[in-house]
Amino acid sequence: MRWSVGIEAEGDRVFTREEVVELADAVAVHSGVASGIGTNRYGARLLVVADGRDDAVSKATELFQAAAKAAGLPAAPIVAAEAISEAEAEEAAAEEASGLR
Repeated sequence: MRWSVGIEAEGDRVFTREEVVELADAVAVHSGVASGIGTNRYGARLLVVADGRDDAVSKATELFQAAAKAAGLPAAPIVAAEAISEAEAEEAAAEEASGLR
């Protein structure tokens, strides 16, 4: 099953546009996007294939940390991680479209 996983790490300084662009380049191979310009957090949303939510977060965390290292970002503690499966996203979109939300 495909999962969309969002992860954020919090550092001790503000991250620049250039640093976050480097992170975006590093996560792009995983259909990822990056965030954090001008904040003390950097993050990414990645697509992974996994059997369950915990496995998806674990796989994405590993990819995220490798991408952050490749981008030259300092190691920082992960402060947020959330995952939604493709099926859950489709169900939520259908509910929203039908006015159930």
